[in-house]
Formats: sequence, structure tokens, C-alpha cells
Amino acid sequence: MNFHTKPRDVPPKEAARRLGKELVEFNEILPNLIARGFPKPDPDTGYFDLVAIDKWCDARHAHLFGGNPGMTALDASTVAAARIETMRRNAA
Repeated sequence: MNFHTKPRDVPPKEAARRLGKELVEFNEILPNLIARGFPKPDPDTGYFDLVAIDKWCDARHAHLFGGNPGMTALDASTVAAARIETMRRNAA
């Protein structure tokens, strides 16, 4: 008897696909995603938890999915403003 199991942790390419991105673009935006609370990869395997990704995606729309107080996504405009300010300070 064979059992087919779906892995919960997946390599970066599969995590990128979960977000509808190609790996190259995913790697480019990953620092911004992580700054917004996106789940980091496992430190040993480098793989991403698909369930955690789905929960993060749901948390971005708490009004639709009943937010989880333990996991909230940051507002992208706040993150962008902070990064722009840092870039301005470093350029001066």
C-alpha cells in the first residue's frame, strides 16, 4: 500500500509559487516580506512552512478571515516609509 503525502515545508521555489512569483522575484522581495512578518525559512533546512505562509496571507485580511492576534502582517506603507527614511539618512 502506498501513501502519498504532501510536504508541509517546501524549498524557496515552491514558497515563491505559493505567492505566484518566480524564484528570482521572490528572492528580491523576501527581505520586505520578512519585514512585514512573512515566516522565515527553517534555519536547518532552508525550507518554508506552507501553513505558516497561508496563515500570514490570511492575517493580511483579518476582516475576512478573523485575525489571529499572535500573527499580524505589517502595513506595507509603514515598512516602505521606514526603509525610505533609512535610505535618506544613509545617503546624507
